[in-house]
Amino acid sequence: MLLMAITPFSLLLPNRFFFFYFLLSIVIPCSLGSTNIVDFSYDFYHKSCLNVERIIRNVVSQKLLEAPVTAAGALRIFFHDCFVEGCDGSVLIASSKSNKAERDSEINLSLPGDGYDVFFRAKRAVELQCPGVVSCADVMAIATRDLVNLVGGPRWEVQKGRRDGLVSRASRVAGNLPQANQTISQLILLFKSKGLSVLDMVALSGGHTIGFSHCKEFMPRIYSYNETFDIDPTMNQDYALSLRGPCPRKNLDPTVVALNDVTTPFIFDNAYYRNLQKGLGLLTTDQMLGDDPLTRSYVNLMARDQQIFFNSFVRDMMKMSTIGIKTEKW
Repeated sequence: MLLMAITPFSLLLPNRFFFFYFLLSIVIPCSLGSTNIVDFSYDFYHKSCLNVERIIRNVVSQKLLEAPVTAAGALRIFFHDCFVEGCDGSVLIASSKSNKAERDSEINLSLPGDGYDVFFRAKRAVELQCPGVVSCADVMAIATRDLVNLVGGPRWEVQKGRRDGLVSRASRVAGNLPQANQTISQLILLFKSKGLSVLDMVALSGGHTIGFSHCKEFMPRIYSYNETFDIDPTMNQDYALSLRGPCPRKNLDPTVVALNDVTTPFIFDNAYYRNLQKGLGLLTTDQMLGDDPLTRSYVNLMARDQQIFFNSFVRDMMKMSTIGIKTEKW
């Protein structure tokens, strides 16, 4: 019998301390850590905040114990930040009366509170030790790396010295993030526009091994798919039917989510790719990676060898984390 993990969205929302940290983020703005950034290196904070990585790892380790979905949430937010305006922390900026920020664009409304919370907690802890030194963008890059590693994934060295962005507009999000209904060709063009190859795209998609999705993102696959098939024929039929229970056509609970990896949802491994080979991809774009001739060979390679996936993921996370970075002095 296929396992299906459905998590109440309340587990992904901010805990009762989230708004405390959000207020701190206003008192301690992300831009504080960026006025002196003039280069980009692994030891950027060697003199100014020697223990920055230890401080952040302690914070994210505690947060992960409280909320196992934190790693997936942080990884998704970091991805969304880098693909819009570059890796500059601008996704953390709140909207104002005169400006609707990135985080309030429609596609970002489902970004999980636990992901935001861990970044704010880490930033606050760093500020207490090294006030006005470390940028939010660097905190996000380090925290995301640590969270992936703590749930079983690889570890990599993080270059530092990103300057935080001062501009965050919802209007700039459209066209810069993958959509569930896009074709492989459209996705390839999007990733190419960010300097990422087809192989990079497949490897980074492996982050869905700890991801989750709302019912509305995959319901077109399990109900009235087209005039010929009621269920998407590329989807394992038993799997699709198991999703109809928690995701009914009528009286749908918008707070319900399904875990993308049906086998090991909280472990960072290559099960995501093995699932695609069995028709167990949750999103249309996931399953297309396993079926399309342009990407299938890469999926099969990573399904066969987890170390190849890990090596590719590390290379591409390091590559993605440099997209559009701001390092110049103001």
